[in-house]
Amino acid sequence: MNPQAIDRKGLAITAGTFFLWGVVPLYWHLLKAVPSLQIIAHRIVWSAVLVIGWLLLKNGLAWWRQVRAQPRAVPLLGISSVLIAFNWGLYIWAVNAGHVVETSLGYFINPLINVMLGVLVLRERLSPAQWVAVAFALLGVAWLTLQSGSPPWIALGLAFSFGLYGLVRKLVSVDPVAGLGVESVYLFLPALAYVVWGELGHGGGFVHGFGWKDDLLLVFGGVVTAVPLIGFAYGVRRIPLSIVGLLQYIAPTIQLLIGVLVFKEAFGPERMIGFAAIWLGLLIFASDGLWRSRRRPVVVAVAE
Repeated sequence: MNPQAIDRKGLAITAGTFFLWGVVPLYWHLLKAVPSLQIIAHRIVWSAVLVIGWLLLKNGLAWWRQVRAQPRAVPLLGISSVLIAFNWGLYIWAVNAGHVVETSLGYFINPLINVMLGVLVLRERLSPAQWVAVAFALLGVAWLTLQSGSPPWIALGLAFSFGLYGLVRKLVSVDPVAGLGVESVYLFLPALAYVVWGELGHGGGFVHGFGWKDDLLLVFGGVVTAVPLIGFAYGVRRIPLSIVGLLQYIAPTIQLLIGVLVFKEAFGPERMIGFAAIWLGLLIFASDGLWRSRRRPVVVAVAE
């Protein structure tokens, strides 16, 4: 693709989205005094209010009719809602438990997990370079497991839950924001029930316990959740997927820097070796994808 043809607004919004996802550990860390399950429940409730409100104002009930028109869409989005809720919950717990570096590892691994799921589930074929990239990532995870005595469960949990979420959403051909709206419908009532249960003396403190600053942060957490997802859905439609693939490394890179420089988490030479193997795999993977995206127009032109 001619670089001049790239939608600059789409590029800026997509890059900004990944930047926001990168700095979001700082936001959730401000709520460290609030129980993690309460943060997750409030995050779901307020993001659901925002997303569904946005869809109703923009399209009325047309978004719901669009989803219902596909017989498999509603049950599959129920599955994806569970996966994204698990991902959000594990992420917030990990950030506030002092594992920001490992959360960044999860999102570094995620693109390669997507490749493996494509091979195992969708029967996609890998190029030799992609196989090498996956091998380096596996070596990196094996090294980190050897050094710590156990697998990096947080990173693997985040990578696999988000990878499976992406796989399910790939099987549902609906507008991304409309799909998020259906997921919000599934999650809203259980999350609201948990918030109410918490307010009845089981760890809740909204309005009368956490303090007005934490209350505002909990409400604004819906914006922090929904706005980047809407921005991503807007931007990903306007720029080449190969560029999206490169931009996605902005978020875990910022998270890693925050974990090491701001939260002072351990990142010694032993851990660096494991990360370096995974980064090398990602470099090979990204370079192969970029080369293929540039080569494709030439192949098409020759065929014509």
